[in-house]
Amino acid sequence: MDYPTLVIRNVHLPFDSDVPTLADPLYNVYCVGSRVDRVELASANRSASYHHTGGSHGGLSPGAGRDRQGTPRSSHAELDAQGRGILVPALCHAHIHLDKCFLLDTCDELVTGNFAEALRVTAKAKSGFATNLDDLYDRGRRLIAQSIECGVTLMRAHVEVDETVHFACVDAGLRLRKLYRDICHVQIAVFAQDPLFASSTDERPGINYVLLQSAMRRHGVEAIGSAPYVEPTIQHAKRNIELIFDLALEAGIHVDFHLDYNLEPSAEPLIWFVLEQLRQRIQSGRWRHGCHVCIGHATRLTLFSPEEWMALRAAIVDERLPITLVGLPPSDLYMMGRSLDYAPRGTLNVPKLATEYGLRVAMAVNNVENAFTPQGLVDPLGLCPLGVAVFQAGTKIDCRTLLESVTLNARLAIGGFHKGSPALSLMPAPGMVADFVLLHDNDSLHSAALNPSFSRTTIRHGTVVARRIQQSWILPQKTPSPDPISPE
Repeated sequence: MDYPTLVIRNVHLPFDSDVPTLADPLYNVYCVGSRVDRVELASANRSASYHHTGGSHGGLSPGAGRDRQGTPRSSHAELDAQGRGILVPALCHAHIHLDKCFLLDTCDELVTGNFAEALRVTAKAKSGFATNLDDLYDRGRRLIAQSIECGVTLMRAHVEVDETVHFACVDAGLRLRKLYRDICHVQIAVFAQDPLFASSTDERPGINYVLLQSAMRRHGVEAIGSAPYVEPTIQHAKRNIELIFDLALEAGIHVDFHLDYNLEPSAEPLIWFVLEQLRQRIQSGRWRHGCHVCIGHATRLTLFSPEEWMALRAAIVDERLPITLVGLPPSDLYMMGRSLDYAPRGTLNVPKLATEYGLRVAMAVNNVENAFTPQGLVDPLGLCPLGVAVFQAGTKIDCRTLLESVTLNARLAIGGFHKGSPALSLMPAPGMVADFVLLHDNDSLHSAALNPSFSRTTIRHGTVVARRIQQSWILPQKTPSPDPISPE
């Protein structure tokens, strides 16, 4: 038996919370190389044979020595959770903008906060990207580093390509992808936020299309996407979708659409056009096996009838079309429904769609500190307590679904599972890639979704790559202070 390169000891695992006989005991998880080798109950006898280090949040220690036959064994590490903390799959950014993060302080002051203003002030800020490459790179590096500290080991990072920035964002993204490749997989998605067609009378795409076509050929680009809703007409929006599919086929990469970003009952949902395009291309051999389509926002779908949802379920679940919806609650809730008299829950209801239609929907952060999403953190796990409130979904089953949306479903949405991977599960299993986050102050999935631990350890491919520990202090009080208000 191979000697483990990492042992995670005395940890809770995400069993179904309704089976306390499994969830209550502690376990040891053994990783060999980049994968899980085995999972065992952490009995007192077994635990005693491993090196122990102290600390309020467990200890990480190197180990070395000889196996039972006296042969020198390779170096390894041991992470002892000391009976506290739950080990869950590593977090995943299914949709985040690498180049537009932390822009708020450099943009014009927001007056209305609406989408048109966000486009305008961001376009103005983007005009300086090509001449301030260090800032572009540093902001992206900050985003990735903070994400890894949160427990992210895989992300789809959108970088824009257009006649304003040309390839500045792509170049910065590819540099960052290389910098962090050993501790986080940064999937670069070249993205056209601006229209591919310059005007409603154009029959052929313009310069933005030419630039996007060139960008997708860069080594390291893994996805291509656009925002069809910015096109001048619905016909141009559909042509945009066809062109992106064509480019993805040529390059053999994933597809990612910002789609149906509205709450207008009269607006045609373009999800049906995307599904039909995907279906036809698979049938005619114009789709690369293993590629996946990701649909971001899709707020228009919140107006769907049960019959429409059943039709969508039939395409995704029954036909097994390789497509996943990704709700972006921080942006969706901030932007959608501003003209309405009431504040709608204008983002995909992840628990309801799972329970009623069997749909695996992901959630993602999207933007951090820019005009599209001025509020919120980089942490995908922070979307779970937000979802509990927005969807009024605080049961144990709901919380499991929410946590799956930022781990398993997010990874599925961007093609993060490969042929031969174990079945989708929150539980570590032999053969699974050893990407985890240890939540030091949570002992259950329910707790992790309701009040996520700040203190975390990030594990990628069986190696500890980040650790974030909360430190606090409060003035000690030996005796109560005198009451400043005298009794009557």
